[in-house]
Amino acid sequence: MNYIRTAMLLAAMTALFMGIGFMIGGQSGMMIALAIAAAMNLFSYWNADKMVLRMHHAREIDERSAPDFYRMIRQLAQNADLPMPKVYIIDNPQPNAFATGRNPENAAVAATTGLLDMLSPEEVAGVMAHELAHVKNHDTLIMTITATIAGAISMLANFAFFFGGNRNNPLGFVGVLLMMIVAPMAAMVVQMAISRTREYAADRMGAEICGEPMWLASALAKIAGGVERIHNPDAEANPATAHMFIMNPLSGERMDNLFSTHPNTQNRIDELRKLAAAGLGNGGGPSSGGRASFAQRDSRAAGPWSGAGPSSRPSRPKGPWG
Repeated sequence: MNYIRTAMLLAAMTALFMGIGFMIGGQSGMMIALAIAAAMNLFSYWNADKMVLRMHHAREIDERSAPDFYRMIRQLAQNADLPMPKVYIIDNPQPNAFATGRNPENAAVAATTGLLDMLSPEEVAGVMAHELAHVKNHDTLIMTITATIAGAISMLANFAFFFGGNRNNPLGFVGVLLMMIVAPMAAMVVQMAISRTREYAADRMGAEICGEPMWLASALAKIAGGVERIHNPDAEANPATAHMFIMNPLSGERMDNLFSTHPNTQNRIDELRKLAAAGLGNGGGPSSGGRASFAQRDSRAAGPWSGAGPSSRPSRPKGPWG
């Protein structure tokens, strides 16, 4: 049902985009809009992951620089039957994480230092399993496409002001003014609806990947408190990427309303508790269903994640792009 809803929402957004093109310039305007969307999506398909990682100053790590965290991702990827993704750490005190990439073979997962500092290894495993679920479900590509189309709709709505007097426009100038207001809002609603649908699905699959629904449930509660208290300047500078994170990095919004990028946190926790009650996992213990514990740490590590803690964070130049 989630896949059907996502397909329907994508179809609605595409129809809205082409409809705006038709309203601006008739059939020729619709074809131009379609060409623009195709070009933007082609560019996003190949480059969106690199762009997002640069926006948030993510640095790639390997088994030598952050062995505990890297091995955790490798084990979770094996559980999910996925290729090993690239692994990144973001020097940001807000606890959060996201996944990106056009397919499982070209995927990347990123976690903030705040996430690694504030959460237990089991909770981090639940979060990263959720992100790998997005990769397995190809959500990273879906979310890139929806963000691109939503941006193009807003762009076309602005163009409508200049082409409102075109004789091919069936609505006239008043109709175009209305479209300039309604179309971007409609695109945003569809985009957020797709995001919320995919988050619930990733929560369920992530619980299966790590074997413990309560690991993720506990992590979500901590992350919710963290994003309310800790400002994320990079996310504020790039709000179009907010839907990619496990929790909205822009605010601590708790209402599961029409304009929220993510489901209500308590609703997500309740769904995970239902999975635990149904028999998945062992109620949050160290291991379950053949899944290894993530509690073991290298005693020589300077922080909770060797190579990833505050003591090893490199300084970066000041400014929005580092």
